[in-house]
Amino acid sequence: MFFSIIETIGVYYLVMALFRFKPGDFIWEALIVSLLINLQSYILRNELSLAYLVPLITVLIFIFFFSVVVKIPLVWSLITTILGYAIYAFLQTGLAFLLFGSIDAAQASLSNGYLLQFSSGLISVVLSIWLYKIGWGFKFDFERLRFKFEDILIIVLIVVFLGLLSVIVYYEQLFILIAFFAVTVIFLLYYAVSKERGK
Repeated sequence: MFFSIIETIGVYYLVMALFRFKPGDFIWEALIVSLLINLQSYILRNELSLAYLVPLITVLIFIFFFSVVVKIPLVWSLITTILGYAIYAFLQTGLAFLLFGSIDAAQASLSNGYLLQFSSGLISVVLSIWLYKIGWGFKFDFERLRFKFEDILIIVLIVVFLGLLSVIVYYEQLFILIAFFAVTVIFLLYYAVSKERGK
């Protein structure tokens, strides 16, 4: 799980730096979300045999994170998350070929996978810090694409997300995943409400 957290933080740093947000401003929240993302990944892959859902759910959690915690409008949260993941995937694929010669070789053993996760996460963090320091990245007026009732929409989407995943898990009869997603939703909602009150 340690290497997965490094990988998730690498994606977080990459997205934040690409869009000129200071990555350190939300690092504690990102670490909590990273831990939650990796717990759901472990449960979906190892307990439920639903590995195909992991990337989709991870992207959705990141979209909610950037929208609720970082306060990026929903449309931009979607764009930044997908762009960050695409760039990270490109970087990781390049590293897989550089370090192991092929993706199959990178997946041949756990140690190769851990090395790939660690190196791509570390390179992403270092590259992101450097890009942020030199002032490279996109600077948009994110507020132009904010919906009028976006805060309500985010809460509704989070509840729908939790409901759909609960249904999926119900049929597998594993309530641990439901509890995990409840914790994720509660964290994001609590953070959003506390930030709103803090204004």
